[in-house]
Formats: sequence, C-alpha cells, structure tokens
Amino acid sequence: MKSIVNKLIPSDTRGRLIWVGIVLIAFISGSGPEQMADTHNHEQNAVTKWTCSMHPQIQQPNAGQCPICGMDLIPVKSQNSDQVGFREIALSDRARRLANIQVAAAERKFVATEIRLVGKIKYDETRLGYITARVAGRIDHMYVDYTGITVRKGDHLVELYSPELVSTQQELIQTVKSAKENDLEIMRQNAASIRERLRLWGLTREQIKTIENSNKVTDRITIYAPMGGIVVERNGLEGMYVNTGTRIYTIADLSRVWLQLDAYETDVPWLRYGQEVEFQTETFPGEIFKGKIAFIDPVLNEKTRTVKIRINVDNKQAKLKPGMFANATVKSLVAAGGKVMDPSLSGKWISPMHPEIVKNKPGNCDVCGMALVRAEELGYVSSDQIEKEAALVIPATAPLITGKRAVVYVQVPGKDGVYEGREVVLGPRAGDYYIVKEGLHEGEIVVVNGNFKIDSAIQIFAKPSMMNPEGGVVSGGHQLGSDDKSVSQSSVMDQSRTGTMPAEISTVFLGQLDAVYSDYFNIQYALSHDQLDDANQFGQNMQISLDKTDHELLKGSAHDLWMKQLGVLKNSSSAIEGAETIAESRVAFEKLSNALIMIAQKIGSSGERAILLFHCPMAFDSKGANWLQDKEGTENPYFGSKMFTCGTQEAIITRAAQDPSGGQEHE
Repeated sequence: MKSIVNKLIPSDTRGRLIWVGIVLIAFISGSGPEQMADTHNHEQNAVTKWTCSMHPQIQQPNAGQCPICGMDLIPVKSQNSDQVGFREIALSDRARRLANIQVAAAERKFVATEIRLVGKIKYDETRLGYITARVAGRIDHMYVDYTGITVRKGDHLVELYSPELVSTQQELIQTVKSAKENDLEIMRQNAASIRERLRLWGLTREQIKTIENSNKVTDRITIYAPMGGIVVERNGLEGMYVNTGTRIYTIADLSRVWLQLDAYETDVPWLRYGQEVEFQTETFPGEIFKGKIAFIDPVLNEKTRTVKIRINVDNKQAKLKPGMFANATVKSLVAAGGKVMDPSLSGKWISPMHPEIVKNKPGNCDVCGMALVRAEELGYVSSDQIEKEAALVIPATAPLITGKRAVVYVQVPGKDGVYEGREVVLGPRAGDYYIVKEGLHEGEIVVVNGNFKIDSAIQIFAKPSMMNPEGGVVSGGHQLGSDDKSVSQSSVMDQSRTGTMPAEISTVFLGQLDAVYSDYFNIQYALSHDQLDDANQFGQNMQISLDKTDHELLKGSAHDLWMKQLGVLKNSSSAIEGAETIAESRVAFEKLSNALIMIAQKIGSSGERAILLFHCPMAFDSKGANWLQDKEGTENPYFGSKMFTCGTQEAIITRAAQDPSGGQEHE
C-alpha cells in the first residue's frame, strides 16, 4: 500500500501533507516543530493513539500507515482526563494564539436584519382617473391631443357636440320661462331637475347659468378635467362618436406613486405593514428615497415563490417615473420568536389603509376615516414587552452547522483554555447573528473565530464533534447527521480525489446533479460577462434540470437537505429566468449560490468537473457574497465587467477527476 501511495503522491506533496499533520498536532499541544520532534523521541510513553493527518477518524494504538491513503500515521498525546471531560478539549496559550481563538458572550438584545428586494415604480391606482363621455355625441375638438402633457383640475379637454344636450338645453329654457310667467312650483321643480341632469352630463354651474340668462342653446359643450395629473392615455380622436361611458383620456396623479417589490417567501416573516423602506434607482444613483409598506399580498405567486409588497412613496418632485427599476432594503429589529420591533410604533395607533397616518391615541384615519388600530395588532412587539422580548443571540460565525445539527464551542468556566462542544437549537438568522432557541444561557462565552480548528482538533481525539456527534472511532468517514448515514463535505472531497462514491449517495443522482451544476456555471459565466439574455435562458435550463432530478435516490440527511434547498433552487432560477435587469438577476443568483454551495459541500458531485468556492467582500454594499466556479481565476458574477476580478478563491470543494490541480475551463 505504501509503495502505491508513494507512486501516486509526489514526495514534495507527501512532505506538505505530513507537515500539515505536524502543525495540527502542534496546535493541539501548543508545541512547536522542535518540541514535537522531542516528544516523538523522548515521550513515547505519553502517546496513546496514532492518527492520519488526512483522515483523523483513523485511530490506531501503534505506529503504521493509514489504511485509506497509506500515509504514515502521526502520534497524538492524550489529554489529562482530570482536566477535560469527554466533550471538552484543552488548548495552551500558544495553541490559542496559533488558532486565533476569539470569543463572545451569548447575550439578549434586539438584532437587525436587512432584506434586499427589487421592484418597479408603478402608478398609484387610487390616483388614476378616466375622462369619459357622460353623454352620447361627437368629439369636435380635442384641446389635449397628445399623451404626457400635464393638466390641472378644471382645464378644458374636449369640445363635444350632442343632440341630446341641445334638446335638454331647449327644455331648460322653456321650463324656466314658464316658471317665471306662471309662477308654478312644479315648473320650478322641473327646472331644478333639468339643471341637475345637465350638471351630471358634465356642464358646470356657470355654463348652466349662462344658458338660462342668455336664452341661447349651445350646440357644443366643453368637458373639463375633474382632476390634475399626467395624461397617460389618449383614447379619443376628433370626429369620433362616443357613447355614455366611452373613455377619452386616462390621467394619473404622480405626486404619489407605488413601489411594487417582490419578496421571497423566506423574507416575508421580517416584513410588516407600516415598516419604512429605503430604495435607490439607476436614474438617481446615490439618492435615497423612502416609503412605507402599505400592502403585503396575502397570496404567494406559485411560479416565482414570491409575495408582492407595495410601498407608498411621496413624489412631489416628480423624480420617480412609472416603470423605473429600484433596489430596496428593509431593516427589521428582530425580537424573540422572530417577532419584529419598531420603537417608533411602540404604543401607537395606525391607519390600516394609510400607514403614514400614525397617532398616539385611538381615532380615525385623516384620509379614509377608518378606525385606527394598535401597532401590536399588525405584528409588532408591544411597548410593555420590549425588554422581555429581547432575543438570546450569538454571532453568526459561532455555530458550526451541518445537516440538522448546530454545534458551538463554549468556554468552560473556571478552566483556562478548556472548550466544550455543545449542540444548540437555532432560530432564524438575523443579519450577523443567530437567534438561539435552546442550548445556551445568557452570558455564556462561545468561540466565534477558530471554532473549525477546535473541531478538527477534537476529532483527532475521537471525541464528539460537528461531524461525529457520538465521538469514538469512525470506521467509514464522517457523517452528515447523528441519525443518518450520509456523506459530509470531508468525504465528498475525499471521494472526488479518489473517484469512488460513498454508497449512501447514488451515482445516478450525482450524474443528474452534474446537469444542475452545468446550468449554474453557465449562469455564473453569463453574469460575470454582463449577458442578461444568456442568464435568463440558463435560468430556464436549470429549472428543467432540477425537474429531472429524482430525490427518491437520496436517503436520510442527504434527502432532507436536498428537499429543503430544492425550493430555493427553483425559486432563484425562476427569478433569474424572468429578471428584466442584470441587478435583479444578481440578487437571485446570490440565493441560488448559497443553496448550491451547501449542496456541493454536503452531497457533492460525480467529480467530473472542479467545484471551487469564491468570495467577493464588496458585493451588495460590502456585505459580501459567495459563488461557485468550475475553474480557477476570479470571474465575478456580482459586478461583471465593472470589477471582473474582484474576489478570491476560498476553497476547493471538489477537484476534477481528470485535473488533480483543481482547474477546468468553462465549456
């Protein structure tokens, strides 16, 4: 076995791998390389196990070669059982410095989460008006003869000839004359009735009075604008005959507009009626517009898996035009149980139809007259519960999440440098924090940096870890969850190097998954080269590839993980297919990437092509974003030609079987 490994692995590579193992052991014990050599020569009695630097699950009582890769085993000194428990590990000061261990306290506080949304400016439907013919006739003249013109309330729009109007005017003149001559009450009532009929047909009171005083019938009447705004449609033409109700113009008041956004179903729990929204447009980059959520659609769009959110926006300066694209953000303060808190609405009363109407006491809306409701009825934390509702949170870098489990390393009180692995139950992620439901208490100290190194070290001692919850020697590779036999990121990377697939993952499914990866890499290539049409097409292709996958081929945690992420993959690829701007496509691509990265790490691939993990720290206003590539060399899909090479390669998830160096050109 050793001779085979020596042929397959160059001497310089073997040397580097052995050195990695030595550094890892040095990290555990806090010793340098010289001290490790001395330990190997003079402290054999302290060595209780021999392990492989590449496969820490291998635990042997004596020196030898790894049964998996054939590398020489390295010694591991046992830790003093009086100092550390079964789930604990002790690190010296030097080891903590080498691992750059950083800690933070679990604390109760309101944490902020930021939801990014995209959408379009639309007309405020409550401020759209139709100019219609109130009486049948012929349009003889149109004063407003093109769309886009601004009209004010009372401006003349059209001149209309109507035989019915002529006969009614004659009737009014005769009735008024008879009422004056005969002083009959019934004639006066008839005259009043005729005046009201003419008023309803569109004549002003001044026009009617002029007809009575002059005793002259006008064969044409002028229709005036009942509201001000922009003429957005012109439906009538000069010489055209119209019936009662025929639409002549459509007028929109743009002093207030709607911003209609699409929110993914995973974002909906953080959104509330009345929340403030900030957004920018490409027309006015850098300028922040604000509005309030006025409507959250109660029905989910089954095709895009999104919910429509409507924002009321003041537009008195007329900068916002219907049809403009907008990138919006909503910041929510999250309380325990995923509730939302807004200090500005605490104890307030708000209009259920007009979110801009907020009062300190009960009453009616100044706009629509509806009774105001308490903000708590709309899903906000009540003022008397604010202090009690603060969530227990830890930094997002603290938990190690794999499958259904989440593990944190807690600093053991009273034991310097001792850390205990503990499973916790997490709630939703809110910005840079996770809400903790179970497993931690306020004030406990958790590791927020260096936890992966601690977990790697604790695996060498065959203790419970992220991948091996029960501890002990693992005979066949790491597990994804404690209750299933599945494949983890480590075993995926191993199988991609060796070309063999774990029995738990069907090779047929991995072949189907390769088609999904191929479509994803095509989307990534299109976005990095600013090719929106290609991204739309490959988004459609991915949906077809996803429909061809057979989840029945997966078992246990792998099946659960796939089914959990499948909806995200379908929603995101559908959003990319329907994206009308490159910005929309890139927002959906981030969600697509996050889901597929998890699948690549936990389920893997056939190993036919490389899967490399990249990160751009400047994406989405320096929030940062990840993506996958099948070749080396940064091709940033979030900035495209603006910053094509911005970002770094963070990891090799899978090496291509035909290219051990990990690179592969885009097809």
